[in-house]
Amino acid sequence: MEKQNKKIDSNSTLGEVLSHKKAEEILFKHGVPCLSCPMMAIEKNELTISHICDAYGIDMNKLLNDLNNLKIK
Repeated sequence: MEKQNKKIDSNSTLGEVLSHKKAEEILFKHGVPCLSCPMMAIEKNELTISHICDAYGIDMNKLLNDLNNLKIK
């Protein structure tokens, strides 16, 4: 069973999100800077979507909507 069947939510970690195909494109589109951060490799399994959106002023509902819609295409 593919991981893509699990819904991405505010408690999903960056590592979980990045396991989905094309998720990186959506994260870039929404301005998530963590992907180019050297600490990302260490923190990706601790940083949640909620933490990232709060820290960088990203609209979490729009980001989650795009991430979850991407999976069903």
